[in-house]
Amino acid sequence: MKPIFTLVFAAVFAATTGTAQSVPADAENSPVTAPVAEEELLFLDAREIDVREYVWNHRLIVVMADTPDNPQFGRQLEEIRDRADEFVIRDVVVIFDAHPDDVSPLRQVLRPNGFMTAIIDKDGEVKARRPAVRSGRELMAVIDKFPLRRQEILERNPSGR
Repeated sequence: MKPIFTLVFAAVFAATTGTAQSVPADAENSPVTAPVAEEELLFLDAREIDVREYVWNHRLIVVMADTPDNPQFGRQLEEIRDRADEFVIRDVVVIFDAHPDDVSPLRQVLRPNGFMTAIIDKDGEVKARRPAVRSGRELMAVIDKFPLRRQEILERNPSGR
């Protein structure tokens, strides 16, 4: 049953990502591995997007500051860029806002006081917020604890229980 599941999963995954992947002849003997990220991590300005477009499809890491010159703002974006491929695998989109005068809808909801990093899960719920810089590893650890992410991991590797 596992070889059939592996082949079906590979075919469905290839169809949904729009890329063709070849399945090796000895697929039943090879372990299921995480898909290789071929996409780029998106960095979007909060003033130019509607967050509702990303609900149920992506997790959002929101980075906000009172000014683009805030050193924490730059450091946080750099921490995320350093591990961009790993964030793509986790379906993350980064949204930044360093212009409090423009009052984006996301800023009205989150109401940051100075610098803030927030993580919004696919269900649209704010799962974590912090007024300090988090390393890329810390952000991924928080994401990996979400129930939806744990379910995704189990679906990709059912024997990894």
